[in-house]
Amino acid sequence: MVEKENIRVVRCGGSELNFRRAVFSADSKYIFCVSGDFVKVYSTVTEECVHILHGHRNLVTGIQLNPNNHLQLYSSSLDGTIKLWDYIDGILIKTFTVGCKLHALFTVAQAEDSVFAIVNKEKPDIFQLVSVKLPKSSSQEVEAKELSFVLDYINQSPKCIAFGNEGVYVAAVREFYLSVYFFKKKTTSRFTLSSSRNKKHAKNNFTCVACHPTEDCIASGHMDGKIRLWRNFYDDKKYTYTCLHWHHDMVMDLAFSVTGTSLLSGGRESVLVEWRDATEKNKEFLPRLGATIEHISVSPAGDLFCTSHSDNKIIIIHRNLEASAVIQGLVKDRSIFTGLMIDPRTKALVLNGKPGHLQFYSLQSDKQLYNLDIIQQEYINDYGLIQIELTKAAFGCFGNWLATVEQRQEKETELELQMKLWMYNKKTQGFILNTKINMPHEDCITALCFCNAEKSEQPTLVTASKDGYFKVWILTDDSDIYKKAVGWTCDFVGSYHKYQATNCCFSEDGSLLAVSFEEIVTIWDSITWELKCTFCQRAGKIRHLCFGRLTCSKYLLGATENGILCCWNLLSCALEWNAKLNVRVMEPDPNSENIAAISQSSVGSDLFVFKPSEPRPLYIQKGISREEVQWGVFVPRDVPESFTSEAYQWLNRSQFYFLTKSQSLLTFSTKSPEEKLTPTSKQLLAEESLPTTPFYFILGKHRQLQDEKLNETLENELVQLPLTENIPAVSELLHTPAHVLPSAAFLCSMFVNSLLLSKETKSAKEIPEDVDMEEEKESEDSDEENDFIEKVQDTNNTGLGEDIIHQLSKSEEKELRKFRKIDYSWIAAL
Repeated sequence: MVEKENIRVVRCGGSELNFRRAVFSADSKYIFCVSGDFVKVYSTVTEECVHILHGHRNLVTGIQLNPNNHLQLYSSSLDGTIKLWDYIDGILIKTFTVGCKLHALFTVAQAEDSVFAIVNKEKPDIFQLVSVKLPKSSSQEVEAKELSFVLDYINQSPKCIAFGNEGVYVAAVREFYLSVYFFKKKTTSRFTLSSSRNKKHAKNNFTCVACHPTEDCIASGHMDGKIRLWRNFYDDKKYTYTCLHWHHDMVMDLAFSVTGTSLLSGGRESVLVEWRDATEKNKEFLPRLGATIEHISVSPAGDLFCTSHSDNKIIIIHRNLEASAVIQGLVKDRSIFTGLMIDPRTKALVLNGKPGHLQFYSLQSDKQLYNLDIIQQEYINDYGLIQIELTKAAFGCFGNWLATVEQRQEKETELELQMKLWMYNKKTQGFILNTKINMPHEDCITALCFCNAEKSEQPTLVTASKDGYFKVWILTDDSDIYKKAVGWTCDFVGSYHKYQATNCCFSEDGSLLAVSFEEIVTIWDSITWELKCTFCQRAGKIRHLCFGRLTCSKYLLGATENGILCCWNLLSCALEWNAKLNVRVMEPDPNSENIAAISQSSVGSDLFVFKPSEPRPLYIQKGISREEVQWGVFVPRDVPESFTSEAYQWLNRSQFYFLTKSQSLLTFSTKSPEEKLTPTSKQLLAEESLPTTPFYFILGKHRQLQDEKLNETLENELVQLPLTENIPAVSELLHTPAHVLPSAAFLCSMFVNSLLLSKETKSAKEIPEDVDMEEEKESEDSDEENDFIEKVQDTNNTGLGEDIIHQLSKSEEKELRKFRKIDYSWIAAL
């Protein structure tokens, strides 16, 4: 049963795709990238995620193709294991247990039974490059404890390690040092750059390194934007280097082409630079890539490049420097001001994206749908420049309206504030700017909310500000002579003793508006805008405010900065209960009475799920995250779950997502059925879980009717022969990859036996005679004209005894059993 599974916190997507370099398959059809605990396999043509390789229990830190088999992939993780995958079928082949944290992974074709990894054993900040011998074994889990030391005192970033000239040497950079280790000689050469600034204030720090695939040449990137090409490094005294300089800021990554004729570089300019023949004059550019280039990868075939960017994006680029595909993950902004929202139309997660944008992110496919440019200004990447920030956003009227607030404040007295209201256009399937309001308040806006009641006649928006006022905005006729234009205007301004307005929210039916003014909560009538009552507990400023829903709509909840959670009864205008809880996130479930509250302690964050009608929590889970949880949201389920346990019923209708301070998107889940299936079983279920395409909508109903008719006829038949699509042997034969199938001689007997009738098939002895008579009549009637139905029935009644199914004797049944045990493997030789 599902309820026996424990609820656990899982990463639900949104992990960093740019954490490590992406890797191409040998034929350039697939690209692999690290995504949290998983490895994702994408198609380079369709940009779709083909497989998700999950099996690691901690962050994946490196991926490399198996040099001896290009259909296999190695992956390393902080869980201390190296896993070997068949990425075509998404199957885990083998797990090598190393026993220590692995921070990066490298493979060399010349080292057949070994891989290289970065580990730290003694001190946390001292890393070593080691060779890990992978023993050959038939078992799926193997211990790989044999480590050989290669280099010490290196950088943990894999961009600072590179193998060159077909694995003859390895180069490592850290700070101002370049170390080159030669495997045959087993010697190390070290080179040092000056650590002092010269007259041009250049910084010589190493940032990345790359080695020529066939020649003795090392390229290094530096903080000052220069690229140095090192040669003759076999001798500590006769070495030389030349400089290439185009980047105005630090070089983030370098990569040689497969043939070594070109060098690729990237940095914060968002421009990919190709240095042909490693010369200053002969270079090409691919500009306006959108964000800082973090990593550069080259396909083994040499026909594709890819760049990983700081906005969690991977761009696949053709050899002629033309972008062909973009794989966009969840954009990690510097700070999430808008919080987590759900678009009522697409059910997408909406939050801050790249600067000045709202991103719409699909939680089901773990893919960004699109970006909405709110600020509509060119972003200038300058750390000293104060940017315009998108601070607030809210959906209203079931997704028909979107309100956004943007501000820029250079000094306390110089506030630039603007509120925009966007209307959803069905023709363009997007939001169009309807109203722009400059300086809607004199100070920063702290909260905004729509009245989303079903019976609401007029769209209404409320904004609260530090200037001590809350304002009510309504949609009015902003008309021209054709009476077709609409716009938003201020309808009411309210305040309470000039206290700062901090929160606002509407009741479920839209009849009441709650606005908090520091420590005081005020209740207003949404029709007359009269102040009805006030609540004051003097327990600190109100941090969160929300109404109960459904049967608990008479309650109002408020969480204070001093760690007090209060619940007021709106009918009696009195405090119902309070609890000492340092609430950082409080979100109501739109489909139930449940409310989720996340508290912060010195140990970590804890979850409490409760109903306002009673202070006893329905569910408590301690330590959901070691870091602070900043935002949370309930997402309605398309298909409700069936948890019967009272503690888990709060997950039946909605799923709860939360975002941590490091912008990790997490959720609560039990072990899904897919985790218990074998890879073959997953392939068998693939046909049932195909997406609903337009072709399906055309023929889907017709097929369902045909299937229903077929099932009815099969139920009415005397003997039901097994359908081949329901036979496990046939399914295994058709869906299992050919290279892992056993011999045909072994499968033949199993296949023929599966086609024979089982003992459960009803014999003629168990069938009543009247049923046989009726079926015989129906079969004869179908061959005759309708005018002679009575005559045909008479003739059938006279000769019915001859056509009755023969009943098997005991000796005949024994002969049939012997026949079933005969080996039919000789058929395979035909």
